[in-house]
Amino acid sequence: MISSNDFRTGTTIEIDGAVWKVVEFLHVKPGKGSAFVRTKLKNAQTGSVVEKTFRAGESVTQAVIEKNVMQHTYKDGDDFVFMDMETYDETRLGAKQIGERVKYLKDGMEVNVITWNEKVIEVELPNAVVLEVTQTDPGLKGDTATGGTKPATVETGAQIMVPLFITIGEKIKIDTRSDSYLGRES
Repeated sequence: MISSNDFRTGTTIEIDGAVWKVVEFLHVKPGKGSAFVRTKLKNAQTGSVVEKTFRAGESVTQAVIEKNVMQHTYKDGDDFVFMDMETYDETRLGAKQIGERVKYLKDGMEVNVITWNEKVIEVELPNAVVLEVTQTDPGLKGDTATGGTKPATVETGAQIMVPLFITIGEKIKIDTRSDSYLGRES
């Protein structure tokens, strides 16, 4: 159990048999009446966001989640196969379980697989990945770093906007949270 006074961003709680992550919280102490905590919660399984108010000091069940480092080994049909780095057990996950960041998943990449009650609720990719550009329009003479952008497809099939000077075969660093170009990698 956790008190609503102890809520912090990222705290996971259990409400109605589901795991919710605290996205925002605000302790309010009005002039009249008792204090309360206004929160914005995100469902770990569905991604839906709700606002909920708790009385100050109200006890809520804290969700016990496990975080395991796993390596993506290969893709088998529609399933992505991950190997636990400590026990060498294999786990198969579908693209829906991984979420929209599946487009950056590459063989050999280590990810955090978060489980609750032995069910996978989230797969955390690194914040930045290095991928090779496989298709983009050619750059023209005179293109500069402060110029425009163009679409580029990387080795995993993801498409992002890159500066005009990027060419096929270059390795670039991509922010997986915002789908943005961070820079070249050597």
